[in-house]
Order: sequence, then C-alpha cells, then structure tokens
Amino acid sequence: MDIDDALRFAASWAANWNSHDLDRVLADYAEDVVFRSPFAATVVGTDTIVGKPALREYWTAGLARLPNLHFTVSGVQVCLDTVVINYRNEAGRSVSEVLRLRDGLVIEGFGAYGPIPQ
Repeated sequence: MDIDDALRFAASWAANWNSHDLDRVLADYAEDVVFRSPFAATVVGTDTIVGKPALREYWTAGLARLPNLHFTVSGVQVCLDTVVINYRNEAGRSVSEVLRLRDGLVIEGFGAYGPIPQ
C-alpha cells in the first residue's frame, strides 16, 4: 500500500462512517477482524471485539448513541499494510484510527483518543 492508496481508503472510510450506513462501514472489515476500543467495554462488555458479527453488534449500539456522529479526516499515514487515519469527531475530539489491512480489508484496528475539547 502506498500513500495514494491510503488516502483513497481514508476518504472512503470516513464517507462510509458519515453515511451512518453500517453495511457500508462494515464492508471495509474482514470476517476475522479484531478491534480494540476503550468505549466497547461500556457498550458490549469487552474492550476487544473479535469477528465481524461482534463488531456489528458494537457499532449498532454505538451509532444509536451518537446520531450526529461525523468524522473529518485531518491526516493520513501509511506503513506497509497499516493505515493511520487522523480525524476529528463530531465533538471536535482528535482521534487516530490505526488499521491493519489484508487484501484491502481491515483485520485489526484501534482508535487512540486525544483530550476532550473544553
């Protein structure tokens, strides 16, 4: 993967999330995906989500809690099979999403969160 591929992926990834269409979002993820999130434990009882069905369950509940969810990409980095998407969410919080891909699909990912804006 090169930077142009990463930029295209990031633009599509953000558009999918901003659509609030979970099928579009999940189309970027492999069936055997592993995703870690500090927020998952409060939604589904664990901070590590394994498999696309479990990811669907988590994000279905998450999207219901955030009807105004919106991501604005502010930067993209790439390293071999990994894309880092820097963005601001609907609350203005800075986030870096780290996504490792295989055959164009995310197989592992996590978000790293900056401070909550005052």
